[in-house]
Amino acid sequence: MHYNNKEPIYLQIVNHIKYTLVLGTLEGGAQLLSIRDQAGKMQVNPNTIARAYQELERQRITFTKKGLGTYITENKNTINQLKKELAQTAMNTFIENMHKIGFNNQELITALNNHLNKEGS
Repeated sequence: MHYNNKEPIYLQIVNHIKYTLVLGTLEGGAQLLSIRDQAGKMQVNPNTIARAYQELERQRITFTKKGLGTYITENKNTINQLKKELAQTAMNTFIENMHKIGFNNQELITALNNHLNKEGS
């Protein structure tokens, strides 16, 4: 995983785990690696992973079983809500970037329709 300097690494790890869950690479009920193992895999300090895991638990995306580890939620509503939130964030970023390069809303819709029609062909 490549980290950027724009946001804290622990938040980048949180977002990475969220995306892997939404994409189905990581399934509900799956056990996450231990903090030490995840830190080694992602080449970060274990405290960074601990903070990421705490944030995921705060957001109810994971839960901890004492002595057994950290697990991904199996709650379908939570996973569906997460998917909607990630989609909204992606949409907001797309619209903001299109406006920055000079597209108004109608031009944006036209460009998106053209692109989708081309993709469908």
